[in-house]
Amino acid sequence: MKNNNQHTERSTRFRWIVAGLFFLVYTVASADRANLGVALPFIRKEFPMTNAEAGALLSIFLLAYALAQIPSGFASSRFGVRRIFSFSMIATSVFTGLMGTVNSVIGLKICRFALGIAEGPLPIGITATINNWFPAKEKGTATGIFLAAVKFGPVLVPPLCVAIVAVWGWREIFYFFAIPGILLSIIWYFVVANQPSESKFVNAQELAHITDESHNTIILTENAKQRNFKRLDKFIRVAEVEPITSSKGLFGSWNIIGCSLGYSFQVGISMIMLSWIPTYLITVKNFSIMNMGFVAAAPWVGAIFGNILGGILSDRFLGKRRKPGMMLSALATTGMMYALVNSPNDPALYAALLFATGTLLSIGYSSYMVYPMGLSSKKVFPVASSIVNTGGQLGGAAAPFLVGLLLDSYGWSQVFICMAAASFISFLILFTIKEPIPATLVEGEQEPSVEKEKLSNFAPSKG
Repeated sequence: MKNNNQHTERSTRFRWIVAGLFFLVYTVASADRANLGVALPFIRKEFPMTNAEAGALLSIFLLAYALAQIPSGFASSRFGVRRIFSFSMIATSVFTGLMGTVNSVIGLKICRFALGIAEGPLPIGITATINNWFPAKEKGTATGIFLAAVKFGPVLVPPLCVAIVAVWGWREIFYFFAIPGILLSIIWYFVVANQPSESKFVNAQELAHITDESHNTIILTENAKQRNFKRLDKFIRVAEVEPITSSKGLFGSWNIIGCSLGYSFQVGISMIMLSWIPTYLITVKNFSIMNMGFVAAAPWVGAIFGNILGGILSDRFLGKRRKPGMMLSALATTGMMYALVNSPNDPALYAALLFATGTLLSIGYSSYMVYPMGLSSKKVFPVASSIVNTGGQLGGAAAPFLVGLLLDSYGWSQVFICMAAASFISFLILFTIKEPIPATLVEGEQEPSVEKEKLSNFAPSKG
């Protein structure tokens, strides 16, 4: 009788509560990094600086953030996500608040650098949580939720910051944004275990669903069975691989390194949009502060839609293929950057253009985070994720500073053209890496287009 009850007991769905929680956590974290872009025009009135100096201030956070990625990956693998993640979120909130107390540009740079170090473990912790808490067929969707949070923060930031500045001043922006992260870090520590098997909120049925490995191959997805992907698989270079189980193997894999390089260009474009667009709208388009707040949020509203759409397309319609979304984003973003060179001056039309830009740029974002899951074992995945994210954040760190240099010597048309070229380069890099599927296929099935290859032996010269 007891066994029958166990079989008929309804599965819990606590993993989606976890997804909701990491969405809230990273919404706050992304808002903490984005608020400087909106505050910058007001800060520059108090602390005069050139465009290059302003770009350096925007970039220093991402430089520190990038430097923190690989150490965070090793720390999360050794000590578990729960402790590292909660401490990181508290530190992020503290340094956000300290931004409002500084009295010099040097003080701003120190606080932004410290904020980058503090926030570094958060994306590694979330991607590791997704890898541990979700089955293969849901990882893309869960990652889409995470990356939607990356963009939802910037949606909230412009109107909130404009309202705060109108009532108080730019310093109060940072005080206001420091509070939520501390509360969420405490909730995370007491609610989210490192592994679902350790959680009192997960029953046996949900745990069995999470750990079910029978869906780990592309060909088992029903939608994939109903479609002929032979040509697509040949184009995206599908290969059967064995997971990398050592850190050394990760650093020697062109698939990981190529993904990291492609991601660096895409994050660089995102950070330019995040950090410089508010200034562009005020100084070039001559929008009012209220219109700036409205228009600056548009690409991130589109990005939320794009991230979730990209995750669903990858999981449900493309049989967990990750490269198509990544390559589509890179190619489409190339076109959108050219469109921005001769963009309309009407706030509503410009907002619509930025919405489309944010959507197309973000369709492949979730796939960058999920892609290493198909290449590495769960034990070393945090390190794999940190390598990809390090490349992304280094690109993000360099881009705002380089834009400052371009603006001091040229203009915004050259900035948009350079972004278009960078996005096309990322498309070419992505073409060289493999689309991995597990080495062991269920029921002995194998698609004709799949090339058998062990990942640990892969080198660029073989591609």
